[in-house]
Amino acid sequence: MRLSTKGRYAVMAMVDLASTSKGNPVALADIAERQEISLSYLEQLFAKLRKGGLVKSVRGPGGGYLLAHPADATRISDIILAVDEPIRTTRCSNVTPQGCRTNRSRCLTHDLWEELGNQIHIYLSSVTVADVVERRIIGTSMATLVHLTGEGEAGDGAAVAAE
Repeated sequence: MRLSTKGRYAVMAMVDLASTSKGNPVALADIAERQEISLSYLEQLFAKLRKGGLVKSVRGPGGGYLLAHPADATRISDIILAVDEPIRTTRCSNVTPQGCRTNRSRCLTHDLWEELGNQIHIYLSSVTVADVVERRIIGTSMATLVHLTGEGEAGDGAAVAAE
């Protein structure tokens, strides 16, 4: 399972926009340069983000893009979904109850992977652009891992995660 480039770049660009705009429109060329993303690719992504109601465009001199909603009301999951990137963790299609196997059954691990996808969506729905800009999510996974494993130090927890 992996998050597509489209979803990652859209999130990167929206976080950049939120952190640099200060209420003023930001040119896509500036975001493209700072984030090292192709301008034409960003234009495609921002067309989808605008259509999804997440950004507003301002034309003319000094124009660019603004967040359509405050950063603390813009969820990471909304960004990913706006660029048409549902996070799929199973090989089965979500639109049909039939499985991906040749006999149309679901594989033994289908429910495991489907629940993982649900958990990813729940997590990304709980994180806002403001959380990322203000670095409120740094280190939370390691703290959780240390708590769950009972290890005393982050280094010990990291060893458990690598096993």
